[in-house]
Amino acid sequence: MGSVGNGWPRGGGEIGELLRHPAFDAIGLGPVESWPASLKHIAEMVLNSRQPKFVAWGPDLAFLYNDAYVPVFPERHPAALGKPFREVWADIWEQFSPIVARTLSGSPQLFKELLIPMRRDGRTEDTWFTFSYTPLRDDDGTIAGILCATLDVTDQVAAKRGEKLALDELRAKSEALAVVNRAGAAITVEPDVERLTQIVVDAGVTLTGAEFGAFFYNVDDGEGGSYMLYALSGVDRKNFEKFPMPRNTKVFAPTFDGEGIVRSDDILLDPRYGQNAPHSGMPKGHLPVRSYLAVPVKSRDGSVIGGLFFGHAEPGRFSQATEASLVSLAGQSAVAIDNIRLFRAAKLEIDQRRDMEDQLRKLNEMLEVRVAAEIADRQQAEAALQQAQKMESIGKLTGGVAHDFNNLLQVISGNLQLLGKDVAENGRAKERIANALVAVERGSRLASQLLAFGRRQPLEPKVVNIGRLVTGMDDMLRRALGEEIEVETIVSGGLWNTFADPVQIENALLNLAINSRDAMDGAGRLTIEVGNAFLDDSYSRTHPEVKAGQYVVLAVTDTGSGMTEEVKEQAFEPFFSTKPEGKGTGLGLSMVYGFVKQSGGHVKIYSQTGEGTTIKLYLPRSLRSEDRATAADTVPATGGTETILVAEDDEGVRATVIEMLSDLGYYVLKAKDAQSALTVIESGAHIDLLFTDVVMPGTLKSPELARLARARLPDIAVLYTSGYTEDSIVHGGRLDPGLELLSKPYTREDLARKIRHVLASRPQGGRGAADAARPNAKPSEPHHPETAAKPKLLLVEDDAFIRMDTAEILHDLGYDVIEAESGEQGADILDHTLVDIIVVDLGLPGMSGSAFAARAREALPSVGLVFATGGSDLPDSNHLSGSVLLPKPFNSAALDRAVKAALQPRL
Repeated sequence: MGSVGNGWPRGGGEIGELLRHPAFDAIGLGPVESWPASLKHIAEMVLNSRQPKFVAWGPDLAFLYNDAYVPVFPERHPAALGKPFREVWADIWEQFSPIVARTLSGSPQLFKELLIPMRRDGRTEDTWFTFSYTPLRDDDGTIAGILCATLDVTDQVAAKRGEKLALDELRAKSEALAVVNRAGAAITVEPDVERLTQIVVDAGVTLTGAEFGAFFYNVDDGEGGSYMLYALSGVDRKNFEKFPMPRNTKVFAPTFDGEGIVRSDDILLDPRYGQNAPHSGMPKGHLPVRSYLAVPVKSRDGSVIGGLFFGHAEPGRFSQATEASLVSLAGQSAVAIDNIRLFRAAKLEIDQRRDMEDQLRKLNEMLEVRVAAEIADRQQAEAALQQAQKMESIGKLTGGVAHDFNNLLQVISGNLQLLGKDVAENGRAKERIANALVAVERGSRLASQLLAFGRRQPLEPKVVNIGRLVTGMDDMLRRALGEEIEVETIVSGGLWNTFADPVQIENALLNLAINSRDAMDGAGRLTIEVGNAFLDDSYSRTHPEVKAGQYVVLAVTDTGSGMTEEVKEQAFEPFFSTKPEGKGTGLGLSMVYGFVKQSGGHVKIYSQTGEGTTIKLYLPRSLRSEDRATAADTVPATGGTETILVAEDDEGVRATVIEMLSDLGYYVLKAKDAQSALTVIESGAHIDLLFTDVVMPGTLKSPELARLARARLPDIAVLYTSGYTEDSIVHGGRLDPGLELLSKPYTREDLARKIRHVLASRPQGGRGAADAARPNAKPSEPHHPETAAKPKLLLVEDDAFIRMDTAEILHDLGYDVIEAESGEQGADILDHTLVDIIVVDLGLPGMSGSAFAARAREALPSVGLVFATGGSDLPDSNHLSGSVLLPKPFNSAALDRAVKAALQPRL
């Protein structure tokens, strides 16, 4: 080749022409004629080379290339000629910047089959190049540029990759065939479906290269399908615990309906995905899935057994060859599952036939036993029915007998007591009367025991702390049992209250203690324990008559001779006794049993011959606070001057009670039945107390008589008496609330005390008006202070211990005390109760003591007020004038002075 005047070689093709053009100016190099000789030499070599080459020279690495290089980047030619290297290859500069830097530092570079993303035809595609980078030096030896010789080897790389892919595919097919063969051999002999499906899923994960695989069993629930996860491979089962089983949606339908295979390179782009409400795609927390492959497992009859599902977090992981291998695997597993089903069905039929034969044989063998058991059950049911009928008959009999028997005893008792006054100077006669009264008392106790066993005694239940009650009986029990019996009483801490008749609890304990004494022949150890107990549902199931719940248990244990099983079974039956003739009635335990059952409780005997006996009484727990014991028994047995109307149908009883009341100083009116008594009441006569028998002939009953009497005489007191109350004032075995009953037979002292108690508890009217209204009143009759009603006092204190102690002191001081634990409760009491004096704590929670006192003064302007407080000042209010301050702590004397001072203006 020749040269031109400027020394530039002629030739170089199209690029050479461009370089010789007068307007050409390479960045940082200037016109061609100003180039250094070294660059001109290199440029000549590059331009005349048939191999794609370029030179990057100067501070900006101006890009110079030959015609062979143009196909490498046709879209950039000719704009790239003379431009900075970084600008020409801006899209791959990040990849080539380190290579350029190392070359400029003097290190030649050689790369073979380097992947370079190349932009061609408006898109970026992967290309592979083999090229070298050689550092170029200037005339002074300084590195001034880079020479690159390159070859586009994309076609060669693609060919080699295709060959490798074919080899890999062939190898994969061989391996897949081996996996399928191994899995097929394993599942052919596997008798368990669960293990079989696990083998299949494990093989499927190996075949597909999936991150996880699963087999879902198809169950037709009539509502679109229900699918159960049978086997899982590749991940822990807990990954699927939070997600519902797949439903028959657009993605899963082809598999579970048996329509065909679903393979997706990217399930997120599949139009069937994300349309299954309520979820939009995978629920939160689900394993990531992009590649998805599902193959149905179909039975011989065409029904779908289930589906094989495989997933991978990356797209494009499952090939058509993989799909074909899974189809083969699914087919083999379907045949194996069908075989297992057929085998199980045959085995089930054989087992069922064998079971039916065994059952028929056992039924034949057990027929006689079952018939015998049925007969025994029927006999037991008949015996239970007979026992219930016997108990009902005894109850009715005892009720009727008790009524007439107690009336007779009342006539005898009353006349004996009246006769006692007439022969007061005759000692021998008094002794005989006393003996007769003892017999009357025994007869009364016998009638009471009969009523108790028949569960027809009128109970007067109260909220009781049995521990306190038992402790109070200690002295009486020791006297009754004798010195040779060692008595130990154990009361558990935190004892609950119970709702029962305290008198009957005492009677029951006394009966049990006396029975234990006799079983120990008068010498031994008696242990009384009181505690809490819970009878649960399992206990209730084995004892149907017992209601599950919380109970207070009273247990009496002795060191006596114990009981045989036969004796235990009959222990509670009436008139059954192991004692010698004349030593017992056989009603003691019957009475205990009847009382506990009537109170909603349970009785249990634990005993062995020679090992002693324990009898436990379970009484239902009460959540209310303990009731105060009434003062009726502490009222003196004195008479009075009030007017009493006696309504009694039995002539003998009526005569004796009238005489006893008259002897006690009362003015007595009489009536033979309820209608006659109502006539007396409507006559306008002044009457302080109606003393009426419960059971009388006529259409007007005693409760209705009492209601009519109170309607006409609001201040009248009512006292019932009866030998047997039926259901008129007793319901559920309990005396109706607010009623007073004096059971027949009763003594003169019992009558006197009860009359005074009932009169003291009634609403108080004017004493002068009562005396003036009484017929034949005697103004000269002396006033008996001991017969006057006690002042009624309301104690309002939130501290339970202070309230209990203060109430007890006030009772001892002679006041009729009503307790309240808050101002609100006290206000409720004042809505229906008149009181003479109020003792209230100033520091009450909720309604304060002063606010309650102001409200009380509005309702009762003359009520006396005592403020108990830890402070030193009375409330500042005109409504609370005359109030008395009682500083805490106080003793009984200070309390007595304060109450009397507050009560003084009312006396």
